[in-house]
Amino acid sequence: MFELILQFTNEQRSIIHLILHVLVPMLVALVFVPKAHWKGVWLVLVATMAVDIDHLLATPIYAPNRCSIFFHPLHQMLPISFYALMTVWPVVKRLLKGSIKPFDAWLGWVGVGLLIHMLLDGLDCVWMKVS
Repeated sequence: MFELILQFTNEQRSIIHLILHVLVPMLVALVFVPKAHWKGVWLVLVATMAVDIDHLLATPIYAPNRCSIFFHPLHQMLPISFYALMTVWPVVKRLLKGSIKPFDAWLGWVGVGLLIHMLLDGLDCVWMKVS
């Protein structure tokens, strides 16, 4: 029975991966954002999937067994470092100035969304190697 479940999940890896790109940001928004604002933050987190536009530079555009991390330009270490800086920007600005503007908060959430995206893509890479 376990082998059948494992085989099924491996066959559906791409679909599960895409579903996680929607569900994980929803979970983060539901847990960390006040009830009145979670949907807007969730939409921002999901919108960061647009980072996959860099897949258009690859040939073929989609390869189910290709690891995105360190292959596509926006999935490299330098951009990922920039996403991490975006995430901490609101915290740093609040520490330095005592307050932040709405743009700062949204920039932080974009950074969080991009890091979630990279983590899920990294998880997919690991899943490919072990399956």
